[in-house]
Amino acid sequence: MYLDPSTPTEQRVANLIGRMTLEEKAQQLNHLNVGIPRLKVPAWGGWNQTLHGVWSKQPTTLFPAPIAMGATWDTALVQTITGAMSDEARALYNIGADGPRSKHGLVFRSPVINISRDPRWGRIQEVFSEDPFLTGRMGVGYIQGLQGDNPHYLKVAATVKHFAVNNVETNRQRLSAEVDERNLMEYWLPHWKAAIMEGHAQSVMASYNAINDAPDAINKYLLTDILRGQWKFDGFVTDDLGGVNLLVAAHHIIEDPVVATAEAIKAGCDSDDVQYETNIPLAVKRGLLQTTEVDRALGRVLGVGFRLGAFDPPEMNPYSRISAEVIRSPEHLKLSLQTALESMTLLSNRNNFLPLKKETLKSIAVIGPAGDAAFETGNYYGTPARKVGPFQGLKEALGSKVKVEYQQGTGFVEAADAALISRAAELARKSDVAILFLGTNLKVEAEGRDRRDLNLPGAQQQLMEAVYAANPKTVLVLINAGPLAVTWANDHLPAIVDAWYPGEDGGTAIAQVLLGNYNPGGHLPYTVYASLDGVPPQNEYDVTKGFTYLYFKGIPLYAFGHGLSYTQFKYSNIKLSQNKISTAGEVDVSFDLQNSGSRGGSEVAQMYVHQVKSNVVQPIKSLRGFQRVTLDPGETKHVTIALPASQLSYYDVVTHKFIVVPGMFNVMVGSSSDDIRLRTDLEITN
Repeated sequence: MYLDPSTPTEQRVANLIGRMTLEEKAQQLNHLNVGIPRLKVPAWGGWNQTLHGVWSKQPTTLFPAPIAMGATWDTALVQTITGAMSDEARALYNIGADGPRSKHGLVFRSPVINISRDPRWGRIQEVFSEDPFLTGRMGVGYIQGLQGDNPHYLKVAATVKHFAVNNVETNRQRLSAEVDERNLMEYWLPHWKAAIMEGHAQSVMASYNAINDAPDAINKYLLTDILRGQWKFDGFVTDDLGGVNLLVAAHHIIEDPVVATAEAIKAGCDSDDVQYETNIPLAVKRGLLQTTEVDRALGRVLGVGFRLGAFDPPEMNPYSRISAEVIRSPEHLKLSLQTALESMTLLSNRNNFLPLKKETLKSIAVIGPAGDAAFETGNYYGTPARKVGPFQGLKEALGSKVKVEYQQGTGFVEAADAALISRAAELARKSDVAILFLGTNLKVEAEGRDRRDLNLPGAQQQLMEAVYAANPKTVLVLINAGPLAVTWANDHLPAIVDAWYPGEDGGTAIAQVLLGNYNPGGHLPYTVYASLDGVPPQNEYDVTKGFTYLYFKGIPLYAFGHGLSYTQFKYSNIKLSQNKISTAGEVDVSFDLQNSGSRGGSEVAQMYVHQVKSNVVQPIKSLRGFQRVTLDPGETKHVTIALPASQLSYYDVVTHKFIVVPGMFNVMVGSSSDDIRLRTDLEITN
């Protein structure tokens, strides 16, 4: 029965489980299960990564890191990217290719939808934003592209991670995040709800940390009450690698690993590593687990396998026909470049110094540790097939008419070398323009590694000042993940571009932006602070104390949503479809957006809201809508953004529900959180 595609999935799952031994069930709950040949169960679930390109032993397309995707503010683009990545993932499965640890399976542990509450966090490269709303919209697009749109089959299964309140690397395997109920519901969980209820992610990873002393791997409130009870999640939960074992080894709340396994299964953690395979039979024999509890977890896991078509004849599944020709196809490589281009964010541009005027250039100095192919591409990807660095990208773009030379000047983290800095300064002195490529790499910010400050690491600041002293016509291009407090550069240099971790064609994209062949339209997905003054400590999980644009009361170096252009955009004629709606209503916010400059370009129009009077602490303003709009010179588009009253709610700790309180709300539209161009008021009534 379980091999008959005409039988309802629930019956097929139950029939298969009824044929399995306890040991086989336990093996299938090991995330690296090897299949059951006697029952024709394939090894479909071996997990892998496709954070910004499929991790494989053979080259796949390398895209910019997720924080760069966040800077595009382009949800449709993100869905296209992940559609391309899942095509490559399915093709690798179809040809039986080797992944990093086993044959390619169909479960992929991405996207990372944690939020960059703290600017020091080492994994900002893996996420989309500091804002729950933007993260939610990006996450939904990412999941939908990854899993495909076939009504019967999943292309691959997305695992959203790390659930929840995972935001610190230091001591991450044993720390407890102290979070009150309102913060949890308003800031830490809305994007997860969107990923499950709108994106229909098929898997969720429980994080290492505890919340209020309850480790997430056995947090029934999270894994069962919220995830399945409130959000109707129908996939399976896995823990982060070794998470159940850490209940014994790190959290020290359970002494016996067999007991830890039983408690995790009961709480709603369905899949683990070899710990489950070994300890589930022991837990059942000792009476710690019922067979029905094991079957419940296995049913959730196998249900995803059936939705992936792993038990059906390949000819029935259109995704089984995806061939290896899609891997690193010309279309995918072009998409990687497009993503890099859309992510480029112009932070400052004094006196329109950029774009560089090619007709007047005779020589360019490329300087800095990120100036060649040593620039960072980010983690959770294999070895790139190629990396076009800025030096190569500029040389190819300018040809033989402009002399382009390179000096490293310093490493990413190394102490200053006077001779290297001197050579770099001399190259800058004799060149028409110097372009500094500075930033971070995995030695500075990565999984397991938070930053202590927001400064340029190593001797990069010293190099920058020396180059600028030699040639004031110096542009800074940052290749980084988390925010860098480049206050000195902002005060002195004529232009600064944030290029993020831009993928395999990063140098090509950077050259196109610097030379004016592409007009940058990226906007910051997080706040760039001038310093850590006013930013709470990392172990403070109450965002109302001053984290992110929502609650930070200081003056940032660059605000959330900031991004300049080589053209100008004019906002006008804001209108509401209704000036007054009920707490269950919805209003359309419309306005005109004009490119009033001489170049075509893209603008990210952002809509924020704020409740005028409230009995509880409210954000300064909250993002509730956005559109990336591309306009020719002189062109005007009428933009409409829907605003349901439900997005004006806050979490009430008395009723334990989100409520909309009648009153007046400011509706603000602009180019960033601190560049509001249009305002109007909306009244909410009973």
